[in-house]
Amino acid sequence: MWGWGKHPVVEAELLSAQARADVVAAVAAGPLTPRGLGRSYGDSSLGDRVLDLTRLDSFVAFDEATGAVTVEAGVSLSEVLRVLLPRGWFLPVTPGTRYVTVGGAIASDIHGKNHHKDGTFTDHVSSFELLVASGEVLTVSRTSHPDLFAATCGGMGLTGVVLEATFTMRPVGSGDVVETVVKAPDLDAALEAFAARADATYSVAWVDLLASGARLGRSLVMTGEHADDGPLTTDGSEPRATVPLDMPSVLLNPLSVRAFNHLYYARVRQPQLTHRVGHQPFFYPLDTVAEWNRLYGRRGFLQYQLAIPFGDGPALVREILRVVAAAGLASPLAVLKVFGPGNSHLLSFPVEGYTLALDLQATPRAFEVADRLDRLVLAAGGRLYLAKDARMSEETFRASYPRIEEFEAVRRRYGADGVFVSTQSRRLGLA
Repeated sequence: MWGWGKHPVVEAELLSAQARADVVAAVAAGPLTPRGLGRSYGDSSLGDRVLDLTRLDSFVAFDEATGAVTVEAGVSLSEVLRVLLPRGWFLPVTPGTRYVTVGGAIASDIHGKNHHKDGTFTDHVSSFELLVASGEVLTVSRTSHPDLFAATCGGMGLTGVVLEATFTMRPVGSGDVVETVVKAPDLDAALEAFAARADATYSVAWVDLLASGARLGRSLVMTGEHADDGPLTTDGSEPRATVPLDMPSVLLNPLSVRAFNHLYYARVRQPQLTHRVGHQPFFYPLDTVAEWNRLYGRRGFLQYQLAIPFGDGPALVREILRVVAAAGLASPLAVLKVFGPGNSHLLSFPVEGYTLALDLQATPRAFEVADRLDRLVLAAGGRLYLAKDARMSEETFRASYPRIEEFEAVRRRYGADGVFVSTQSRRLGLA
């Protein structure tokens, strides 16, 4: 079994919950790892006994007046959009894939292109039902078991099993997005474009990770707003292509990736382009290719995502880009975003500043470079995203998440130690 990055690979007993009673029985039988659609990149949904929750996929309630929806934890964001977008409602926050369960979105405290405006997904969650180690089902909110709410949102499934959740959707007049793309010839220009468009609801930049010298950090900065009118449809949501098998690792090399990056940057012919696009290509471009993780070969890949405060952020981003470019690590997927203020959840990832995500083939050289980047991130007061992590050390984890002792205390209070575990939690000293 593996996560989306296909590294590491572990042997596991896979259980499937068809109903709540199955979840209760699985928890009573011994330590386990909750799992949704397996889109966390590293080892956070891996363990000795893994409980698949995707069959808990029913809609419970929807308030047409407020947009509040209650669903079971195994419902995917894709299914939420399929049902509610035609009624004029969109997700309050969405990551770069719609193939994430609501339970996984809570456990990872997912963020999107609108964090600077709207925070994380759990900032829009009002309550959830959580099965804790004793077998009791608790209704958890900011006022009912607030300590458990703060620990579960972003807690990577280590406090209990989310059974259902209520969150509030965003009203929209169309499924389309008005997108503006700005060509930024270097990192300074990209950061200036972010600053000039700080009022945009959505913003993100694709970064050419192999550009160096005067072109270091050249980017396409994309901002977006929901269109006022147009089709309220999810048509075309299915992948248009599939990677049928693991590609030979040699296909992703500096030469091929440099050529791809050049063509991708050159596809925008003018300095700035504003056009209307569907929500699928704007929010979920990678979802158009099924099993795209196979492009990295059998050994898989690391997604290295960091968050750093604004302070020395520009200088640190520049140094990280220099390190990766000098190492010649071939990555066609590098994404830069701006984060707004973080929330009060104990292990939530975002800090006010910048976040940079890099896809790197899981080679010995990539691990060496990642260790070097860890030191740079820690020195800047930053941290790494647990939902993407596959190799962070316990020392790095504890140094970058200052509320870890509070999190451990909540786990002890509700008897979660030794009951809700994962390969990742053991690696990080959270057994």
